[in-house]
Amino acid sequence: MPLTFAVRGTPSLPLYLIAPEDLDATLAHLSPSQAGWVRAQGFKAAAGAVCLLPGADGIAGALAGLGTPQDRARQRFILGAVRTKLPKGTYHLETDLAGDALEEQLLGWLLSGYVFDIYAKKSAPEADLVAPEGLNAAGLEAIALGEALTRDLINTPANDMGPAELEFAARGLAEEHGAEIAVTTGGALLDRNFPMIHAVGRASPRAPRLIDMRWGASGPKLTLVGKGVCFDTGGLNLKPGSSMGLMKKDMGGAATVLGLAKMIMALELPLQLRVLIPAVENAVDGSAFRPQDILTSRKGLTVEINNTDAEGRLVLADALALADETPSDLLISMATLTGAARVALGPDVPPFFATDAQDATRLTNASVRVADPLWQLPYWEPYETMIEPGIADLDNAPSGGMAGAITAALFLRRFVTETPRYMHFDIYGWCPAPLPARPKGGVGQGARAILAALPELLDL
Repeated sequence: MPLTFAVRGTPSLPLYLIAPEDLDATLAHLSPSQAGWVRAQGFKAAAGAVCLLPGADGIAGALAGLGTPQDRARQRFILGAVRTKLPKGTYHLETDLAGDALEEQLLGWLLSGYVFDIYAKKSAPEADLVAPEGLNAAGLEAIALGEALTRDLINTPANDMGPAELEFAARGLAEEHGAEIAVTTGGALLDRNFPMIHAVGRASPRAPRLIDMRWGASGPKLTLVGKGVCFDTGGLNLKPGSSMGLMKKDMGGAATVLGLAKMIMALELPLQLRVLIPAVENAVDGSAFRPQDILTSRKGLTVEINNTDAEGRLVLADALALADETPSDLLISMATLTGAARVALGPDVPPFFATDAQDATRLTNASVRVADPLWQLPYWEPYETMIEPGIADLDNAPSGGMAGAITAALFLRRFVTETPRYMHFDIYGWCPAPLPARPKGGVGQGARAILAALPELLDL
């Protein structure tokens, strides 16, 4: 999978990445015959457009369009679209872009090399690029490889990606980077007081488990918690077929925190990392947990089950309670949690919640810098009563259908009482239609923004 740059010093052809207003100046630097060729082709530097330059022995280079500022606001990773249109060869970039704008395009180039070809042969782009001088090429490659891990995990169907396989992926990542890992499985979850993880996963023949990975011996402490529901039937509140079709992606939170962990460890950030993943399959048999059951969580809070399809917050709650017993400097949870978040913001923009206003500002600024969009929603205190059913401490599925993303976030926050700085992300984890550098399928959301914000968030 071509997710790296070509070796510096490799002979290469120029690739001019230009906006429409720079076209005339670029043509002035070409030979008259090449400039005439470009004009004859009607090339206007539209976003993602490509015009090959003729040379004495074939192709002498290429022009690629950045489009207008409005085009760039509407479409990320334009250079990723360019790569798929270029013939085989090695290129070097000629552009006025710099800083974050340049890195966005170069990451798009790398990510356009991603293909999921485990089950069917697919071709990857054959064009290579020499990284510009002064660029932290290894850093961008680490980000691309972390994103590729997230995509692979989400894209793998549930028959090949159950709790055991998710554990196997985490163990492989731990071995790659010298991390420690411990896993609590099956009945041991009850022995070690993870009752809600066990309750959600017990109906499946694939044993539920809690994965606990640690890396780093010094520095600030960061804990990542990812929802690992490897398939969600909805339980006894069975989903209709139209809603069940994408449920292999319901472990997208786990996939995203593992991808982020891979980035952090590959970049050797000076921090102490902990990753917690409750991995289950929400299945149906005679032992499945039921509507109106009341579960007692690790935290001691009781939860009335008013919908077995609101299971993600249950498994996350036990994992968050464990994380909260050893408070970290920053605690983050990521989950494909609510349809309400998609109704509010669509598939592209995940909402996040933060207990610290300064953390939220830093994260929002970082998300803009690295083109990884996020939008803050509030922990709206007046809605707390919506998650209090009266018969138990908490309701896992408040009636009424309003503010579903917020009430889910408020539910999770009840399990974080000792860690002052907590952020929760309600991601989608799926690209519903192909876009530059993002084929249809699993996709990471929020990880790059978090990574970019970590130096400020943790004073690294």
